[in-house]
Parts: sequence; C-alpha cells; structure tokens
Amino acid sequence: MARIELRGIEKRWGAVVGVRDVDLDIADEELVVFLGPSGCGKTTTMRMIAGLEDPTEGDVVMDGEVMNEVDARDRDVAMVFQGYALYPNMSIYENIRFPLRMREVPKGEQERLVREAADMVELGEYLDRKPGALSGGQRQRAALARAIVRKPKVFLMDEPLSNLDAKLRQAMRVQIKHLQRQLKITTVYVTHDQIEAMTLADRIVIMQNGAIQQIGTPDDIYSDPANTFVAGFIGSPPMNLIEGRVEGGTFRAPGCEVPNVSIADGNATLGVRPEDCVVGAGSNLTARVYGIEPTGDMTFLTLQVDGAHFEVKADRDYRADLDTEETVAFDLNRLYFFDSETGARIR
Repeated sequence: MARIELRGIEKRWGAVVGVRDVDLDIADEELVVFLGPSGCGKTTTMRMIAGLEDPTEGDVVMDGEVMNEVDARDRDVAMVFQGYALYPNMSIYENIRFPLRMREVPKGEQERLVREAADMVELGEYLDRKPGALSGGQRQRAALARAIVRKPKVFLMDEPLSNLDAKLRQAMRVQIKHLQRQLKITTVYVTHDQIEAMTLADRIVIMQNGAIQQIGTPDDIYSDPANTFVAGFIGSPPMNLIEGRVEGGTFRAPGCEVPNVSIADGNATLGVRPEDCVVGAGSNLTARVYGIEPTGDMTFLTLQVDGAHFEVKADRDYRADLDTEETVAFDLNRLYFFDSETGARIR
C-alpha cells in the first residue's frame, strides 16, 4: 500500500519544540506504534504524516514522493480518533457510507463496500441504528469501518481505544491487529498505553520530549532497552531501577549488593525486571514488605528500600505480613546497567 519515510522532521512553534530530528522508515504493510507519555510529540508526528500539521523542517515522503505541499485530503490516509467522530443524526450505514459519497463512488458500489466493511467489524446487523443506540465498543468499530470502507493507503490511529473499558480494549486490540493483517494497509498507531504497543506493533517508536528514544520490535524494546526512560516505561510493572555504585566488581546500594559485575567502577544504575527476581531465595536485596496484591495467577509484591519501591512478581500463593523483612535474589544473567548521569545503557 505505502511506504512512509520521515526525513529529519522537526516541528516548532516559536521557541517551543514539539518534535525534533525524527528519522524513520515505515515499511509497506507495517504496523508501527508511537509510544510515550502525554506531550512527547507522538500525535504531532502523526499529524504531520496526515498533513494536518506542516513540518518546520524535514520531509514527509510516501512511496518516494515528498508530501509536504500535498493537502491532507489528497494523501489517501484514513484516520481513527479517540473520539468516534460519528454523525449522531445519521445511521451507522450512512456514517460508514459518508467517505464514499464524498468521493462520488457509484451508488451500486457504495452498498457493497459498506456491507463488506461492516461485516469485517461485525456490525452488519446494526447498520440501521444511530450511534447513540450503540455501545462504546460498537461505535469505535463503526469508526473503523468508516476508515476501512475507502481502502486508503495508510491508516492513522490516534489513541482509538482510550475511551473503552479494559475488557473492550483487549477485544478491540485483537480486532485491529486482525484487520490490519487482513487488509495489509500500512498503519501508524499512537498510544500512551505500553500494553497496546507491545501487543499490536511490528515495531515500536518510543518518544520523550519530542525525540525518539528507541525503535525496535516489542521483544527488542523489552529485552534490550536503550536507556533508563525506556526501561522504566516498558513492562507491567516496569523495570526496577536502583541508583548505586560499582567498586571492585561489586554493585552496592542501600539494601542491595550484586557481585561479579563486569563494568567500570563508578556510579551506575542497576535495572532488574520484577519477573527476574525470586523472593526469599537469596540476598541481593533486603527490604521491608510494603504491599501485597494477589491477582490469581501471581502475586505482586512491593518492597520498600531506602524510601523507594521495588516490585517483584512472586508465586501465586506467596503471602507475608506488611512491614516484615524479606530478601530477594536476582537472575544475574538478566541484569541491566545504565549510566547514572545520562541514563544511557552500559553494554
């Protein structure tokens, strides 16, 4: 359908920098997720792809053609927003048909395309209803069908599931990924939800303060974070980060000691994921129990050490009294070290 290239993209409003020096190549049929906190530049970057914002510097390229001077309506992209943006006075059928009417598609063809799109999102029996008569999940599926019906080169999705409850979000994630694979349309998806990013993306682009922090597959991002921002953003709970110092091959911090560390002496930040810890099996960490959350298949244990919280995924039947002392062993093959000043990974 379309290959998208962002070449040195920047967006500024006077002294305010929204996006800085973004270089990215999105392959044909790829699903790329822009992930980051509010204000990091992910939506602004997507709006420049759509043509709703003009880059201050750099080029937006689609299939080898620079699109900077091409109007949004001529870029052949379809957008799905957080708000469903359905016309409340129109039936679902008319809402889905609207882009076809604007493009003056023959009426006989409109009927076929609308029903085909509605069937893809399992809304065939609701076409005569108004949006107000549908649930939030059904309205979001109607918005998807309206994007699908015109068969664009690119899908742009801006936090489309944020208004849905947890169960509906899970179901819609599965449906979006299935549709994207079925339709083979290049898709850019924006979210602040790292679960959405991990489950949907072919590649994730993590942004902070307008700049890209890391690009990679979900597995790459999770297992090989480039810096402390990425490490602390990805994971549920995210990676534990402990400020300390390496001396003579041993990392030490209050309540924490890790021997046989193969990095240079000096200040460093240790990273360890909650699932790479074993409670009561060693003494890499000694801390007090702050909270216990049984979830059925596992127990989330929160420890407090030196005024900070440390998260552990413990066995489903683990229990302990609050404010008692507990020890934790780390999987020494799955530790990460970062520069304390820059946050960059020490490899």
